[in-house]
Amino acid sequence: MTARAPAGPLSPDTAEPASETAGRTLDRLASERATGALHGCAGALYLADGAVVHAESPAVPDLGRRLTARGRLSPQAWEEAVAEGGPGYRAGSLLVERGRLSRGELELCHLSALFDAAYFVLSPLGPGLRAPDRFLGGARHWLGPIRPVPVPLLRREVVRRRRLLERAWPRPEVDAAPVVRTSDGGAGPAQATGRRAVLAAADGVRTPVQIARDLGRPAFATLLDVRRLAAAGLVRTPCADAPTAPVPPPPAAPELSLLYRIRDALEAL
Repeated sequence: MTARAPAGPLSPDTAEPASETAGRTLDRLASERATGALHGCAGALYLADGAVVHAESPAVPDLGRRLTARGRLSPQAWEEAVAEGGPGYRAGSLLVERGRLSRGELELCHLSALFDAAYFVLSPLGPGLRAPDRFLGGARHWLGPIRPVPVPLLRREVVRRRRLLERAWPRPEVDAAPVVRTSDGGAGPAQATGRRAVLAAADGVRTPVQIARDLGRPAFATLLDVRRLAAAGLVRTPCADAPTAPVPPPPAAPELSLLYRIRDALEAL
């Protein structure tokens, strides 16, 4: 039987970091096989029978933005799926039934969007922002179930991403502030295509999250690119002097490969 916790604040321990408090809350909801939405200042996580089935955050491009920005779907096709399938909590399935996406493509895109949004929900940018602390029992997302993610797997991925950022450039001030190219920004070593686009968009006005939204890219990947560009001395915050840059680490494995491995692991459960 599915446990449904009542809506209301969850009384987080304010002495703990936001991500740790949220992690403890998620562990409890998973053990109760809860269904509903865990809301915070940076978005929400949707659970079904204790697994995370969707995540959304204003800090990241959602699934529709990703698919339409890449030209994979037209805005009209996405809006039709939301309008017709949303009320029945099956907008995602409708895209597959109508041949707009294959099931595998939908799952990979959804996993990418879920992990991207979940990172920012559980690790909100900016000082003093609280962890998710309000659970609305029974709430469902209009996209519908696609590929549930166990809470332990989600928590491990959040930790992995946090460590990637620390290794790339241990100065988080570039995460939430506008970034600008330095005078050497056009003379650095060759960058990956996505990183070149991020560098070109560093105009001193947009933050990494805003750059990701404008480019239709995953917000975490953009954040990681900005930290690596800062480590290479190619970007900085407009009102901060960048310290001497450490040697940047080797590039991480492509996100797509990670998502394939995660999907395979889920299928093996």
